[in-house]
Amino acid sequence: MKQSKFKRVCVFCGSSPGKKSSYKDAAIELGRELVSRNMDLVYGGGSIGLMGLISQAVYDGGRHVLGVIPKTLMPREITGETVGEVKAVADMHQRKAEMARNSDAFIALPGGYGTLEELLEVITWAQLGIHDKPVGLLNVDGYYNSLLCFIDKAVEEGFISPTARHIIVSAPTPRELVKKLEDYIPRHERVASKVNWEMEQLGYSPKLDIAR
Repeated sequence: MKQSKFKRVCVFCGSSPGKKSSYKDAAIELGRELVSRNMDLVYGGGSIGLMGLISQAVYDGGRHVLGVIPKTLMPREITGETVGEVKAVADMHQRKAEMARNSDAFIALPGGYGTLEELLEVITWAQLGIHDKPVGLLNVDGYYNSLLCFIDKAVEEGFISPTARHIIVSAPTPRELVKKLEDYIPRHERVASKVNWEMEQLGYSPKLDIAR
């Protein structure tokens, strides 16, 4: 087995499987890639859609799975049967903070509004210097091409700096993406000391040293 410098990876993904079989295949392949590198999974809990596929793949591979889920979403009819360890939290803000605190890197599989919101928030935290953990897009069949085009347009128009653009890493396959994440070197300046108020609002404690 290959040993990664990451112990736990947070994966954002859809609670739907999507229309293409390639999305489901990518979720399973990513799960197996994490297992092959002795990496554990942190995700949003539940066992439906792509969330269920990747969590089951990691769990079946013998690695630890931590699902973080708001209490209001815990009924089985909403999220299905969970696998591995489940941590119940009060709300969506606490969920994101807890997922980030427990992870060494972030990966977004295809997904909808929730996936996009989680992804953009951890990118913003990196831009502010709250953390310097790598953020990756698994760009299955070009799913995130339009998002990347928008971001490049924002750089061109002066709303995102070229340094901040570097925060986002993307690749079409799990193996390529994990390799890029492991090679990632932050270019932005750390300003975490200036944003402690933000960390506290999001449920962070300075004692947790999340800005590794």
